[in-house]
Amino acid sequence: MRDFGKIRRIVVKVGTNLLSSKNGVDRERIRSIVRQVATLRKDGIEVMLVSSGAVGLGAKAIGHLTPVKHIPLKQACASIGQPMLMRVYEEEFASFGLLCSQVLITRSSLNNRTSYNNLRDSVGTLLDLGVVPIFNENDVVSTAEIGDVFGDNDRMSAYCASKMDAELLILLTDIDGVYTGNPKKDKGVVMLKEIKELTPEVFSYAKGAGSTFSTGGMKTKLLAAEIAQKGGCGTIIASGYEEDAILRILKGEEIGTYILPTERLKQRERWILNTPSLGAITIDDGAVKAILTDHKSLLPKGIIGVEGFFLKGDVIDVKNSNGEIVAKAISNYQNGEIAFSMGKDSKDIPDVVGKGHKVVFRPEDMVEYEQL
Repeated sequence: MRDFGKIRRIVVKVGTNLLSSKNGVDRERIRSIVRQVATLRKDGIEVMLVSSGAVGLGAKAIGHLTPVKHIPLKQACASIGQPMLMRVYEEEFASFGLLCSQVLITRSSLNNRTSYNNLRDSVGTLLDLGVVPIFNENDVVSTAEIGDVFGDNDRMSAYCASKMDAELLILLTDIDGVYTGNPKKDKGVVMLKEIKELTPEVFSYAKGAGSTFSTGGMKTKLLAAEIAQKGGCGTIIASGYEEDAILRILKGEEIGTYILPTERLKQRERWILNTPSLGAITIDDGAVKAILTDHKSLLPKGIIGVEGFFLKGDVIDVKNSNGEIVAKAISNYQNGEIAFSMGKDSKDIPDVVGKGHKVVFRPEDMVEYEQL
């Protein structure tokens, strides 16, 4: 038996296949999920839902029966399907005396520290009020061209779990766990009950995509588990067709595959870890020793190079003189300010540079490479 008795906040991601019927939304499936969430709420467990299905529902509503690849069409289908999906959730949660809310996000919502903190506060307030937040990617406005997309809801759910302080991520799909191969083609494969380390061998087991309207497959679920694992959050990959799967998982039944968490980092460290770097700085050997061994702040004098365009508060890579990434950090300086001040003593740098900050970043604003 797995011991989840102390867990108080979870993320449940429901895949497109589970929610879709031939003509639209599978109301019975949603009703089952909502009933389980309502039960967990009574037990004092906070639940955040990540629900796929908007694009597929919208596509079916307009009679589009093939994969939606054209971005404007995908955005249009999402715009049509999202209110359809939320209407069903609203009605089902109301039948249990609960309210749900819609939380549409893009990747920049989590990557920008200010918007992330606002989002985190808002979601925390919703949970305190007993409301069930339902997350989905804002496909109507997110675009890959500006790096604003998650790529799939599996990884989005993992970022939500890591950055919203969840202790368990449950990925409900149409397969009952991680197998050592394709169970539909090879009868000799076995299902893994537990995974401690996500090695290249484990990733080699996952091949193939999802259904017509889903964007994920087992590989995206393992990538999601890897994100959650680094954030100290465990992941269960299980079949949503199992009766009362969510409730049974929380009771400790060995349903699906459990990817164990690693040591939980501090919240700020998790945010840095899961935020893409927008640039890089190169520092000399003395500065490397100062930040990694002596755990001191980085001064501009130790910087010997700068790459990319970034602003104050953005996450950047920190490289040694050999070009190896040794850390990620939140910069107090813009890239232009670093180019101006690098190699200089702090006393020679005007206060306007870095808006009064004499250090580029502090130890608490950095995550070492070994944790990346």
